[in-house]
Amino acid sequence: MDKHVTISPEEAADRLAIRQLVEAYAHCADRRDAKGQMALFTADTHFVVYMNARDPTPTQELHSRDALAPVFADLNQYSATMHFLGQTTILRLGRDRGTGETYCMPHHLTIKEGKRRLMIAALRYGDTFVKIDGVWLFAERQLYVDWIEERPLA
Repeated sequence: MDKHVTISPEEAADRLAIRQLVEAYAHCADRRDAKGQMALFTADTHFVVYMNARDPTPTQELHSRDALAPVFADLNQYSATMHFLGQTTILRLGRDRGTGETYCMPHHLTIKEGKRRLMIAALRYGDTFVKIDGVWLFAERQLYVDWIEERPLA
């Protein structure tokens, strides 16, 4: 186990703000607040999806905040979602830039013709954060899908 390191109040505030950014992303997703979700990204954001985390070739790559709209609108196909967040590890943190990794297990419920199905995914986000005018935003978000499970529900 690493030795406890003392950090400044400013760094503690930045770390908390980054965790709140990550949590806001999941909160907006589950409430279908695409505009709120998009506002968490820089205008020139880079969003990359790897549906197979072992494949170095991205499945999808977007290069602006506006390009995120259809990605977030895609959640509307589900009757409900719940994104369970795990740890967020800050890998590097400077005054106005940082990197981190967040684990997430989203649950997506589909109801078709009275039949309910649940899709659970194991995701990791590799993030680059920037602080602009005192606010932390995603400059880059790489989504890695480690596995997906689908099953019927009673």
